[in-house]
Amino acid sequence: MDKRDLSTIFRERLKLLLTRSDLNQSAFATAVGIDRSALSQLLSGASTRLPRAETLLNIAAEFKVSLDWLLGLSHDEGVTGEIRESLEIEEAPDGFDRTLLAKWHAEAAGTKIRYVPAGIPDLLRTEALVEYEAGITNKSREAQAGETQYRIDYNRRPETDMEVCMPRHTLEIFARGLGVWDRFPEADRREQLLHMAALLDDLYPTFRLFLYDGRMRYSIPYTIFGPYRAAIYVGDMYLVLNATQPIRTLTSHFDNLIRAADINAHEAASFAQKLAAMSFPSGSV
Repeated sequence: MDKRDLSTIFRERLKLLLTRSDLNQSAFATAVGIDRSALSQLLSGASTRLPRAETLLNIAAEFKVSLDWLLGLSHDEGVTGEIRESLEIEEAPDGFDRTLLAKWHAEAAGTKIRYVPAGIPDLLRTEALVEYEAGITNKSREAQAGETQYRIDYNRRPETDMEVCMPRHTLEIFARGLGVWDRFPEADRREQLLHMAALLDDLYPTFRLFLYDGRMRYSIPYTIFGPYRAAIYVGDMYLVLNATQPIRTLTSHFDNLIRAADINAHEAASFAQKLAAMSFPSGSV
């Protein structure tokens, strides 16, 4: 981790501890064994230097947090944070409200969420598509509809910042009625594309869709919830990454997908509209 990043995280977490303590700066400084001027310097960000190891240990012991958390190496505050599994497996049951996805989205509110979907992004699907896909996957239509509505509501919040990146050919295959959509009616496919275009325009810029060339790039489906965790979707379960470095690696992978996009976020709504017009000329459905 860059030294400047490390000191920034430490300063933010020190400020958080000060706020929680309900102590003034003088009393807080006394509690951790430093003088008030030293504390003020640490809080100001004037220097990238970290305090002495003794001071770090005193802060961690006094406020019962782990050193890893204090230095930004862990997202768990507790002293047991160091032994938390960096990789967990969570099952993805039928009901969205019974999974951890809603909790993870809530925890990441105010930070950027990065999302590579397995197909058409959940919140962009029409009711007809939700019902069709529920039928071929034997999953609850109500649960999938609930997930779709949750994601729409989430992306209407002013603090939301979500980027989605997916292969352009997924939409092109959908428009042509190939693959899993071979029995989805043409009229419904056209309505889906127009619905998508309208939502993309409505939710922009809190929700931004990028499309890359799937022949040149590949990605498994995953979601990165700010700096806190990443969840890789593998069928009916999620591989959940909690450690800082794997999350950063996936974030870098996602950013590379964005750089490779040939349809950028401000163009995505127009692309969906044009795809609907080209695939379903007037009178063909």
